[in-house]
Amino acid sequence: MLVTGGDICLILVTILLPPLAVFFMTGCSADLCINILLTILGYIPGHIHAFWLIYRRIKARSAYGEGGYVYTGNATFAPAAVPAPAGYGAVGTTY
Repeated sequence: MLVTGGDICLILVTILLPPLAVFFMTGCSADLCINILLTILGYIPGHIHAFWLIYRRIKARSAYGEGGYVYTGNATFAPAAVPAPAGYGAVGTTY
């Protein structure tokens, strides 16, 4: 697993304000709501959740490559859709 400069910035933001880092990674999602609640209930649980999301993001990058994954929710990353090669399928072909 390779940690990039963007990951280091996310880690620094997580140390200061965990929900902001989660918002940068997931947008307005259920993970953001969960992290806000965890941070309100205790500052450390919010950190643990945010660091876990960063770990999952780094793992997805190492599995699918840079830009080869999308966030699907619930701390899950999936491979991005790969377009079909030109001329694939029966559309536009002559018989």
